[in-house]
Amino acid sequence: MSKVAIVTDSNSGITQSEAKEMGVFVLPMPFLIDGKEYFEDINLTQEEFYKLLEEGADVCTSQPAVGDVLALWDSVLAMEEYDSIIHIPMSSGLSGSCETAEMLSNDYDGKVFVVDNKRISVTQRQAVVEAREMSEEGMSASEIKQVLLDTSMDSNIFIMVNDLKYLKKGGRVTPAGAALATILGIKPVLQIYGEKLDAYAKARSVKHAKRIMTEGQIQDIKNRFPDDYDKGNFYLQIAYTYDTEAACNYKKEIMDMFPYKEIVMNPLSLSVSCHIGPGALALAYTRKYR
Repeated sequence: MSKVAIVTDSNSGITQSEAKEMGVFVLPMPFLIDGKEYFEDINLTQEEFYKLLEEGADVCTSQPAVGDVLALWDSVLAMEEYDSIIHIPMSSGLSGSCETAEMLSNDYDGKVFVVDNKRISVTQRQAVVEAREMSEEGMSASEIKQVLLDTSMDSNIFIMVNDLKYLKKGGRVTPAGAALATILGIKPVLQIYGEKLDAYAKARSVKHAKRIMTEGQIQDIKNRFPDDYDKGNFYLQIAYTYDTEAACNYKKEIMDMFPYKEIVMNPLSLSVSCHIGPGALALAYTRKYR
């Protein structure tokens, strides 16, 4: 019996090698750096990206080319083991790539199901993992899509920004505001919930920011899903930009609070990283769909 193929983009943080191990397909996101086109995890590594970013390179994100999307879908559908595709792009509120994919899927006679899962990074990754599990269990593409839509808002991400110059460069904070925050040592904490990226809190230090994120996520789970919190029916995830040591230390702090939980930790995708810079930390949770 043919299975449903799971396709996502590199905003999920899933590398090409991990995709092969997981049995999923990842569309690399393109970048223009000083006018030259790069593709995440194809001809641009995390290390190379941050080196260019810190050297002041002009970095612009972009949508995947239509031809690249179609070529990937066509190659997957040409495989005997798949008869349909679930395509999970980053949230439509953060990129136009979801809307483009939905438009393109209309020409595939019901074989490609694009899911606006309202997620990015580690929460998008979790949606991919669960979609793959549903496919392995024999669920149809339409059934998988419905579950992903029903659970799309069952997650939350807090991100601590370490250096405001990247938000300033992107126009998300004024130069005066960035200068004042830098002088005062303020670490903004942002929230990604569904389609929105908003300011959540202002921390006085990295330690304070981590406490805000940790307490905020615990309270959010308790308020929204009290039964699931009591039963431990949720995943905790850490994401970061560049500073692996800081992320590992934060992971240890979370593990000490939740010794029974497996804490997933992954680098933030480069399309997010270019807007917030190195040294950022994120804490997310995703409610288990079952």
